Formats: sequence, structure tokens, C-alpha cells
Amino acid sequence: MKKIVLRIGGMTCSACSSGLEKYLSRQEGVSSASVNLVLSLATIEYENLSKKDLERFVKEAGFQSLGEFKGVEDLESKKEDKTKYIVLGILILIMMYLGMGEMLGLPTIPFLNMDYPVLLSSVLFLITIVYLIFGFDILKSGFTNLIHRMPNMDTLVLFSVFFSLAYSLFGYVQIILGNLSYMHHLYFESAAMVLYFVKLGRYIESFSKDQTKSAIRKLVQITPSKAILKDGEKLTEVTIDEVSTGDTLVCRAGDKVAVDGTVTSGKTYVDESFITGESAPVLKTSGSKVIAGSICYDGYIEYSAEKIGKESTISEIVTMVVDATNTKSKVQKMADRISGYFVPIILAIAIVAFILSYLLGCSFSVSFTHFVTVLVVACPCALGLAVPLVVVVSNGLCAEKGLFLRNGEVLERAKTIDTIVLDKTGTLTQGKLRVYEFQNDSNLSDAEFLNVVANLESFSSHPIHTAFDVTKKLDVSHFEELSGMGILAKINDDEYYLGNHKILTRLKLKNRYQTKEDNYSKAGCSIIYVVQNKKLIGIIGVKDTVREESKEAIREFMRRGIDVVMLTGDHEGVANQIAKEVGIRHVISDVLPKEKASYIEKLKQDGKHVIMVGDGINDAPALVASSIGISINQGTDVAMDSADVILMNNNLSNIIDFIDISKQSYHIIWQNLFWAFFYNALMIPIAAGLLLPLGITMNPMVASIAMTISSLTVVMNSLRLRRWKNERN
Repeated sequence: MKKIVLRIGGMTCSACSSGLEKYLSRQEGVSSASVNLVLSLATIEYENLSKKDLERFVKEAGFQSLGEFKGVEDLESKKEDKTKYIVLGILILIMMYLGMGEMLGLPTIPFLNMDYPVLLSSVLFLITIVYLIFGFDILKSGFTNLIHRMPNMDTLVLFSVFFSLAYSLFGYVQIILGNLSYMHHLYFESAAMVLYFVKLGRYIESFSKDQTKSAIRKLVQITPSKAILKDGEKLTEVTIDEVSTGDTLVCRAGDKVAVDGTVTSGKTYVDESFITGESAPVLKTSGSKVIAGSICYDGYIEYSAEKIGKESTISEIVTMVVDATNTKSKVQKMADRISGYFVPIILAIAIVAFILSYLLGCSFSVSFTHFVTVLVVACPCALGLAVPLVVVVSNGLCAEKGLFLRNGEVLERAKTIDTIVLDKTGTLTQGKLRVYEFQNDSNLSDAEFLNVVANLESFSSHPIHTAFDVTKKLDVSHFEELSGMGILAKINDDEYYLGNHKILTRLKLKNRYQTKEDNYSKAGCSIIYVVQNKKLIGIIGVKDTVREESKEAIREFMRRGIDVVMLTGDHEGVANQIAKEVGIRHVISDVLPKEKASYIEKLKQDGKHVIMVGDGINDAPALVASSIGISINQGTDVAMDSADVILMNNNLSNIIDFIDISKQSYHIIWQNLFWAFFYNALMIPIAAGLLLPLGITMNPMVASIAMTISSLTVVMNSLRLRRWKNERN
């Protein structure tokens, strides 16, 4: 199965995006299609098709394929000149003055008043032609989508402009023939105003959509375009395209790290706030990973280039954010389904309004006004923007907090979370372990004993390996990770097991270090038993430091009524000690990876909505099983691939922000949907003439203004989310 993201041109409302989505999904070879109205992107999964085939499908549906989405630079929108909107706005006012000024008792313009009907109507007609040219793209889109049986917002505009213009041209001919009564039945200004306000609304919307893309765009803009390459003693400034994996690059105080890599020499503090959201500088020394875009505060480092271009952390994150924005939640799918039926229903209502008005005794002119006004006032744009605009804004907000979502559905699930399950090492603790104490009963010296352990642990993905430093490289072979227990490997002809007490159970060895284990556990240490050739030769207590921010986060979770559980494979004594320090009351210890997943499943069966936070291979099954899996950035690739959300800065307080953003997002989404439905439920009956017996009516000009205001109300309400601040601040 292949996947491609295409840039789409010509989409103007939700009926466009839902229509294109349906059309693509119906094509043979396309397994799924998701179209994003805000970003103008179509994500397509397909097989046995070429890119040209997919672009042909897009064209057949009445839209333009602008090529494959390559990166954030493709999100740039073509800026329109605002001057023409100002000039045409003034022209609209002149047109309204000419058409209605005399009826309102305003001073008339010589030769352009009711005393010169042919000249006045001719000027109005000529001005209307200007707006037909100005709004030709809308009319063309409406016609194309009608031909392809996918009527959209532009189709409604096309019908209203066409019929207004046709009736006005008939009246214009009658005026030329001397039937001056038709001066009061010209709709030239209505047709012009509809086109102007629709275009103006979209112009303002385009600025709003650009704001929603700013967080994504900022990520790429911070990456430098050049790097300093070191070749021997020679330093050369090169472009990023000239950098290859393995090249040695240099970063000095004030410079930006050019590509992802590993420090080979030197020392510096770097600012990674652009990706983690944390302002505190991070120390980087030999062996530390650096991310492209990080700013070196001081010092000097040399680093080896590892991930360049599309493979870089920044590029992966941009792809993840775009994918998350393209994934549709249940509420968005519901809104899209409604939008798909919206335009045909409005066309039917407009026709019924015309027929009923005429049958009930209204003149043809009044009945026709009802028909046109219904077409103009109906607003699928408000419905179409209600959800996707909020999703894009919330994804940007999460990105600024160091939270990167794999799909948009995660936001919908987050609002119902009532339980959070936390792994211990690297999640509640810093994951920077140190040897607290050890007992060595082997034939090796203490230094040799610890070096053997360091060599063996260096192959492990568990954070516990960070407690040991290799002083002399040994020949390690036959390495095997024993899930939930430890590791197995050989050094020369000696077979070693390293791990927790389950290793002893597996090998049926008696624990002669029980007292030591109890003492280490009380001190909050993780226990490592060392077995050589089936003989227990030592025990090591490794201690981690609790994250200060973990304590605050746990208190905040509990204050909000969220149950907090520690779920760890570590020994009960160690787990309880850490839980006591951070304030967790519910502890599940000594669990295997599959047992972690089973525990999560049981919570879900009990009706709980669960977040699982972890960073290791052992956590991967539980991350998949949970309602939302969150992986810590320094976690294993397996854990990160299994997670729904990547937390870049390891600060659990940002998970609270994630939940709050989710709740606020859906609060705004439902406000938007309510407004979209309320607006249409109120305005369409008025436009259809339902309140005509009460003397309340509406004309197409007022309808076009109301329709524009409706769309902008949804846009501005969605952008309100950008001003969100967490309660703690």
C-alpha cells in the first residue's frame, strides 16, 4: 500500500472537500482518501496506480492538483493584493448609492438618477461586469462542480448570480424598450455584492488559515540553511544539501546546530525550546544528541552529522503534525457528511420557496427575490470550517508545548480521559541513574566487575544502562533482551544474566542477597542481579532521581479528579519508595510487558479512559492498548512508534496542557457547529419569506453580508483558541 499527500487547488468550502473525498474514495485502486479543507491537502492511500492517475482523478472531480506535498514550504499561500478589495469595496458603495440612493432620499448625481433610467441601468450593468470578472473563479468552480454532480458553495453563488443577472438583463432590455417600471426590479447590485462579499470573506479566511499554519512553519524556519564543515583543520561554510551522513560539523557560541547528530568533542549549553517548549538550556557533551535548529549559548562543539533533510527530527515532526491535521475525528466526519447533503437541500428549499411564494399570491419579482436570497444566505462554509480550523490551531498549540500528535482523533479522545498510568524509569524519574551500592563476589576486581556489567548493559535499550560507563571494550556476543527480566549475553566463553529477581526464578537460584536487596529497595534503588555461568556473583543497587515537575504534575492530575497509577516492572520496594516521593497512592509493580497491556485492557473494560505514559520497549504493548499512548522523547524507537503522542520535553505537566487544549478545542468546535446550524436555521426561513406576513423580509444584498459574517464568526471563534493559557500560569 502506497501513500501520497497532494496539494489541492480550487476548494472553497466543506462541500468541495467532502465531494472530492467521496470521489477519490470511489476510484478503483484507492483504499482511502482524506481531504483537509484548511491546509488544502489530500492524503491518499492507494495501490496499482500512478501519481498521474491520482492527479487525473482530482482533475476529473473539478479541482486542480498542485503537485505532491513536499514540506512546510508548500503550505505558503499566494497573497492577494488587498488594494483591489478596497477599490472594489468603494465601487460597491457607489453602486448601492446609484441603485438605492434616490429611494432613501439621498442627493442624486446628475445624469445618473431615475430621470435617466437607460443611462443609470447601463452604468449599473457595466459595473456588474467588473465584478463578474473579479469573481469569475467562483462562477467557474460552481459550474465545474455542478457538471461533476458535486454542487458546492460556489454552485449556490453561481445560481444566485446567474438568475439575478438573467432577470436583471430582461429588465434592462425592457427599460431600453421604454418599460420603466422595471427600474425597481434590477438586481445588478445584488449579483455584484454577492460576488464581492464571498470573495472578501475568503480573503479574510485565507489570513486566518495562514495563522493556523504558523506553528508548523516556525519549526522549519528555525533550521539553518548552512553548516560549518570541518575537514582536518580546515573549516568551510557549506549548504545543508552538501552535508553527508558522517561529516564532522562545528557549532560555535551563537550558531545554530545545522543537522541532527552526536557530539564528538567539546561542551556547550543549547536552547531546544523551539521543540521541547522548555526555556532552560540543556548541557551537551561528548556523546550527547543534538537537534537541528538548536542554538549554542556558549562553548564550542564538534558533532557528527546523522539525520539530514527529510530524516531530521524537525521534518519528522512536521510530517507528524500535518498527518495529525489530515486525520478526521468523528465529529468532523459527521460535519462533512452533513455538508455533502447541504447544497442539494438548499437548492430544493430555494425552488420550493419560489413556487410557494408565487402560488400564495406574491408577485414574480418577490418570489424570485426569495429564491435568490435563500441561495445567497445559506452558508456551508461555516459548517465546513467549524472543525478543521480548530484542529489545526490545537495541533499548533500542542506543538508549541512540545507535544506532537500522530492523528487528529487523539484530541477527541483526550477530552474524556479519567485515568493516567505512568511507567517509573524515565517518566517519573529523570532516567539518569547512578550506582548506589554493590556487592561483588566474583573473581574480578570491583572495577573489572563494573566494566563487565557496563559492557553488557551498553547493548540494552533500558534506561538502566546509563548508570554504567565502559572503561574497556569487551567482546560481547549472543546478546538477548529478556522481556520484563533483564538481559542475556556472552563475554568470551562466559555466559552472563543481568536483571531483576525474575532472573533468579528463571534460573532457580537462591537469593543470598535478600538483606542487601531489602536495604537497596528501602533506599529507592532498582536491583540488578549478576549471574555468571548460572552462578550468582553479585548484586547492584542503581538509584534514579525523581523529577521535581513530576510531583507537581501528579498533584494537578489528582486535583482534576484523574486517577494516577504507577505501572512498573521494578521491584515492589523500589516502586513504593518512588510512589511515596511523588505522591502516587496506586502502585502496580513486578509486571511483565504483556501484563502491563492486560492491566490497561482491564481498566478500559471497567469503563476507564486511559492515558499510558512510557519510554521503553517494555511499554510498547501498553501504549498500543491504552486510549492514548504517550511516549517520552528519549524513549526507544519501538515505544515512539507505538505511541499516539510524542512528548518532547519529558515534563508531565504538559500532558495536563494537552488534556486542557483538547477540552477547550471541543468546546469551541461545538460552539462553531451550534452557530453554523443556528445561523442556517434562522436565516434560511427568513430568506424564504416565512416571516413576510409579519413584514420581515430579506434581500440578496443583506443575505450576502450575513453569509460573510457567519463564516468570519466561525473563523474568529476558532482563532480564539490561540490565546489559550494554562490554568497553572
